[in-house]
Formats: sequence, C-alpha cells, structure tokens
Amino acid sequence: MGRGRQKAKHTKIARELKSYSPAVNYSALERELAHPSDDQYVDKWADQYEDEYEEEKA
Repeated sequence: MGRGRQKAKHTKIARELKSYSPAVNYSALERELAHPSDDQYVDKWADQYEDEYEEEKA
C-alpha cells in the first residue's frame, strides 16, 4: 500500500475516533464516585494471611 493510501486510511480512522462518543451510564458513574462506604476499606482477605510484623516478633 502506498504512503498516500496509508495516510488517507489513518486520517479516516482519526476522524472517526474524534467524533466517536460512547454511551455513558451516568447513574453508575455517580455511584462509583460518591462517598465510599466503610465496607470498601475492609480487607476481606486479611484473615487468610498472617501480619508481617507478627512474623518478625517470633
């Protein structure tokens, strides 16, 4: 493929991407960005592993 055809193809793709506007679920975005609940900071895997500082004491 010649350079002119390649450049035209890239230009076409760039124009399509520039005008592309995906659908946005604003309610889901609002929930995600809202104040986090306390459960978010609880480490659900913490009980499966020993703490590092406990191993150093032994």
